[in-house]
Amino acid sequence: MQFTKWHGQGNDFVIVNGFQEKIEDYAQAAVKICDRHFGIGADGLVIVGPSQVADFRMRIFNSDGSEAEMCGNVTRCVARYVYEYGLTDKTKITLETLAGPIKPELIFENGVLRTVRVDMGEPRLKRAQIPMIGEPDSEAINVPLIVNDKTYDITCVSMGNPHCIIFVDDVDEINLAAVGPLIENHPTFPRKTNVEFVQVLNDHEMRMRVWERGAGITLACGTGASATLVAAVLNGKTGRVATIHLDGGDLVLEWGNDNHVYMSGPAVEVFRGEYLLSL
Repeated sequence: MQFTKWHGQGNDFVIVNGFQEKIEDYAQAAVKICDRHFGIGADGLVIVGPSQVADFRMRIFNSDGSEAEMCGNVTRCVARYVYEYGLTDKTKITLETLAGPIKPELIFENGVLRTVRVDMGEPRLKRAQIPMIGEPDSEAINVPLIVNDKTYDITCVSMGNPHCIIFVDDVDEINLAAVGPLIENHPTFPRKTNVEFVQVLNDHEMRMRVWERGAGITLACGTGASATLVAAVLNGKTGRVATIHLDGGDLVLEWGNDNHVYMSGPAVEVFRGEYLLSL
């Protein structure tokens, strides 16, 4: 199987051309391929294939084999991948995802790719949309969540996938490996949740660490950064444009007047090759 390896600020993925390569069981393949000792190593496996409603269909499988609705960092990588591999000559495309259509755009300056900007769509704030337990039409903005006798003030946002954002004074003091899975699997979240711990630096900068549902600690999360900006605005902590510093690098987020969240950042191809083991 031919593949190419990409990352968006350290959030890394194996991308496979679904027009050419055939995989019988995507979930099982993701577990094998993403293993960092016995496989290629990645946070997820991405299949790019045909779509009847968009330019391409993008399927994302986490390293544990679960399928993700959406991923912002993957979206930037896929947008650059389909353009540079000659699958399209468009610089602005539409991708079909489980979370609905996503629209990335390659931004060039003087013929050089400067960044990839993604229209992440509108944030979803109702409990039923996230989903989480409680009154379906209510929002969860700065509400308490008890985990092992400790109370966290959480704000929950869906960007097509669920996010639980927690503002803290110092993100480096958080034992993410310990508390991340407890919140991810908390009964409040029937489909589990991604978890972001966020330190506000000023009204246009934040520092974020993330525990991703189905993948664990990752260096960056585009949907998480998008949800974090929305949560910060709703809690009066930042303006509607902010740079979010992640372990893998920076992303620039804007919550536009059209209620859409826009994310800008790099997409980097690391290497390409052939996976030789059976799938």
